[in-house]
Amino acid sequence: MGTVAQGVWKHLCADRDVMKRRFASDYELSKVFLRNPDKKRGVVIPTEKITLNPADVVQDPSIDIVCELMGGTDIARKLTLDALKAGKIVVSANKALICEYGSEIFEAAKKYGGAYFFEASVAGGIPIIKILREGLVANRFSKIYGILNGTCNYILTRMERENSSYETVIADARRLGYVEADESLDIDGWDAAHKISILAYLAYGVWIKPSNMLVRGIRGIRQEDMLYAKDYDCRIKLIASVRKNPHTGELFAMVAPTLLPLSDVVANVNDVYNAVSIEGDVVGRTVHIGRGAGQDATSSAVIADISDAARLLLCGSEFISGASNGTPKLASFEDVTGEFYLRVEVEDTTGVLSKVSAILAEEGISIELFQQRRHEIAGRAWLLFSTHETSEAAISRACAKISEYSKVFAEPFVLRTI
Repeated sequence: MGTVAQGVWKHLCADRDVMKRRFASDYELSKVFLRNPDKKRGVVIPTEKITLNPADVVQDPSIDIVCELMGGTDIARKLTLDALKAGKIVVSANKALICEYGSEIFEAAKKYGGAYFFEASVAGGIPIIKILREGLVANRFSKIYGILNGTCNYILTRMERENSSYETVIADARRLGYVEADESLDIDGWDAAHKISILAYLAYGVWIKPSNMLVRGIRGIRQEDMLYAKDYDCRIKLIASVRKNPHTGELFAMVAPTLLPLSDVVANVNDVYNAVSIEGDVVGRTVHIGRGAGQDATSSAVIADISDAARLLLCGSEFISGASNGTPKLASFEDVTGEFYLRVEVEDTTGVLSKVSAILAEEGISIELFQQRRHEIAGRAWLLFSTHETSEAAISRACAKISEYSKVFAEPFVLRTI
C-alpha cells in the first residue's frame, strides 16, 4: 500500500457508485500486504484486512484480482507467478518485472487460466498499451518513439527554459522527489529502456532486452548543446524508440538524447509529461500525450486494468497479452543510420579542427554544419559538428579515435536525430 496503491484505493472509494456502474459489479478490498504497518498513509485500512505476509493475498481463494504494486523483481516475480498459477488475474505497474520475466509471466497466465494486465507499466496516464493492443490492432508498425521518462523531460525542460546547468536542475529534481532512489534508472535511460521493451513486445511480438539496445542517458548535456538545438529550431529530448526495417524485418531499439525539430509534436511536450508517437500502416501517425508518472496518473491506469479484469471475470472476454514470442531479429550498428551531432572538448590551438575532421572523414562521415564555441576554461574550445547520414557503427569508431587524440579532453558527446 505505497503511493500508487493508496491512489488506487482512494479513487475507487471516492467514486464508488460510478465505478460500480462501469465495472457492472461491486468490489471490496479483501487483503492488503504492508511491509511497514507503522508507516503513515493517506487512506484508512481496516486492521482486519492487513497482513504482513504477502502469500496471504495470493493464496486466498476468495480473492479474484491481485494488484502487484510493490516493485522489484524478486519477491514480485514469485508472488505474480503464484497468483497466476492459482488462476487469478494480476494487475501490475512493474515495468522492470515485465521486461525481465514477461515471457514466463504470460506463459503462466496462459497455462493456468489466469490473466495479466499491465497498463500502468508504461507512460502512466496514457493508455498506450490498450491503444497498441486494441485500438490499433489493424496496424503493422514501422516506428514507435517518444518521451517515456518524466524525470528526464522535467530536467531537460528546465535546462532549456531557465538556461540552467544539468547539475543545478537535477539537485532540484532530487529535492522535489522526482528522481528514483536509484537515480541511474531515470538519468541513464534504463527506466525508458524497460518501457520501450514492453511496447516493442506488443507491437512486434518479441522481447528486446535493454542489454540488446543502445541506451544512453542525459548526463553530460550542457548549455552548448541546448543553444545549438535552439539555433536550428530543434529541442533535446530523451527519446526511446523502436523501428523495423521494412525490407529485412530487423528491429532496432534505442534510448538516447535526441534532437527533435520543433515541428514535431513530441518536441513540444514538456515538464513531467510523456508522449508516444506511433506509425502504423493503416492509421498513419498518431501521437499520445499525458502525465507519465505520479500517484493519480498511474492509479488511473491501474483502475483501467481492474475494470478490464472485472469484465473478464463477468463476461469471459478474451485478454490478448501480446503476439508471438520468438527471438528478435536485431539490426547491427552498421545497418542503423541517421544524422548525428557531436560536441568535442579540445585544446584551442591550430591543427586540432583539421585533425578531428580528418578522423571523421576516415570513417566516411560527412560534416553538414560546424561551429566553434568559447569554453569557460582558458585554452580550451568546444567543436560542434552535425553530420549527414551515416551509421551508428561509423560514429562509434570515430568517437573512439577522437578520444585517443592527445588534444581532446573527453569522449565526444553525441546526440541522435529522429
